[in-house]
Amino acid sequence: MIACFAARVHDLLRLGSPGQLQWDAEPPAWAASSLERAPWVVVRRPASREHCVAVGVRGGGRAHRAAAWLHPRHVLSHVRAEDLAAAGAWRSLPHAKAMPVFLALDRAQDILDGHGFAGQWGVGGSIGFELASGVPTASNASDLDLHIRAQDPVSREVAKSLDRALASLAVRCDVLFETPRGAVALAEFAHANGRLRLRTAQGSRLVTDPWEEHMLASN
Repeated sequence: MIACFAARVHDLLRLGSPGQLQWDAEPPAWAASSLERAPWVVVRRPASREHCVAVGVRGGGRAHRAAAWLHPRHVLSHVRAEDLAAAGAWRSLPHAKAMPVFLALDRAQDILDGHGFAGQWGVGGSIGFELASGVPTASNASDLDLHIRAQDPVSREVAKSLDRALASLAVRCDVLFETPRGAVALAEFAHANGRLRLRTAQGSRLVTDPWEEHMLASN
């Protein structure tokens, strides 16, 4: 167990055994074997409950995703996706130069750092999971899932420039701005003129400014 624990959405956690997870319903049949192979989970957005952290379990395919809960006392390792990105952890992988998504990640790092987000962005999805766990999960068809910890407001001009630059990558790239109020998709924020969908721990909300506290409505 790690001594001090404060997890944020997208962080990756290593647990001791599948039996340490708590489920709201019967766990899927594939979960135990997947966790034996890679005993890692990803922190989900819903708020903690009864001292447990909301986590997601990954299986072998896109349909194999499940929600569970984990008590911090069972966390053996805690990895921030931003630290993996800042360290360029993918460059040490033997297949990094042969897989499109990893080649695109090199270019994405230049783009994000060049827009002033050095140290603030992380890699999610299959790439982040592989970098943390060491278990190959990415494929030639993998998208690039990124998030940016944007504590301060980002201008529309910067967002549009970033969106255009990332659109030039050879793989599909999905980016979330993680604001103090929740998350908003970069593409939506860069081009929308009206309300935006903000993902929060309580569900989606419509907002006019992702950095403002006022929520307009549920969605």
